[in-house]
Amino acid sequence: MEEKDKIKLEEMIEKLEKIRGRHTELISVYIPAGFNINQVAKQLEAEKSTASNIKSKSTQKAVLNSLETIIRELKLYKQTPENGMAVFAGNVSEKEGQEDIQSFAIEPPKPMKTRLYRCDQTFVLEPLQEMLKVDEVYGLVVMDRKEATFGLLEGKQIKVLRKMTSGVPGKVRAGGQSSQRIHRLTEGMAKEFFRRIADNMKELYFELPKLKGIIIGGPLPTKEDFMEEGNLVTALKEKVIGMIDIGYTDESGLGHLVDASHEIIASQEIIHEKKVLEDFFDKLGKDPKKTLYKEKDIEHALQYGAVQKLLISKKYNKESADNLSDKASEISAEVELISDETEEGKQFFNLGGIGAILRFEV
Repeated sequence: MEEKDKIKLEEMIEKLEKIRGRHTELISVYIPAGFNINQVAKQLEAEKSTASNIKSKSTQKAVLNSLETIIRELKLYKQTPENGMAVFAGNVSEKEGQEDIQSFAIEPPKPMKTRLYRCDQTFVLEPLQEMLKVDEVYGLVVMDRKEATFGLLEGKQIKVLRKMTSGVPGKVRAGGQSSQRIHRLTEGMAKEFFRRIADNMKELYFELPKLKGIIIGGPLPTKEDFMEEGNLVTALKEKVIGMIDIGYTDESGLGHLVDASHEIIASQEIIHEKKVLEDFFDKLGKDPKKTLYKEKDIEHALQYGAVQKLLISKKYNKESADNLSDKASEISAEVELISDETEEGKQFFNLGGIGAILRFEV
């Protein structure tokens, strides 16, 4: 899903979530991809006779008018859109006794699989919300012989799941048999800790359906010893897609692990966003005449077709963002929507929340 489409869907869902019907007078209709739209229109025509039996005259009137509104909307289409569609209609008036029927038609960015008709006090939004869920997640483990931290990379967000410590002592100075005994005890505790790490990985990651892979970070040779001696179940062992040398094993270590895993998880949004912003800030320093960060200057450059890439923070003024995005699309400029979930994203918003890389100076 394109980031721009994702933002629009999020905004529409947020808008629809706030609408509450006084009675069961809000209608949700989902048409799956490839389904006959005319058949749905006929079904809704039939529902009008059922709605005529509603005892409350105000509710009956609202439902009938909402059904008629959706039917008119569907007749604008010769066939179902490629990804299917969702249509919502109902009385959104907050004043008792007043009617304000509004409708909302959505052509989703992903194929719709749900077929549904429902009349309720709220709109049914779960099928659309499901589309916004991250398709892939990565398990993150940073560890040494003393502690381990487990996390997940979901989109741009790093979530800390769990921390644990081993109790394995540091180096103890001793000689002879005492030194050998302490070494054996320490090694035994380390192996037990590795097994506990493996058990926790199984508990946290084994049943994650969207798990794309696991990346393990830590010092040499600890993580390699763990893979050899930790008794990690085969199914998870096969999910380990990277081993990164890092010296941090606390929460900050998860961030270092992601930063050091660019090539492994290059498709992840957090890496893409970091690269886009690194490129912008680099060009801003080296070639400021071809890099803009003020709206007035960017709008001027768009008029001349000079913008190669437009960057907009998700927190930027929505009306201005939509206007600039449309103008950028008209000149085939790339549009990158920047979150504030990363340090770079926050830095970009503090700069103004908008930027452009130019094809040529203006």
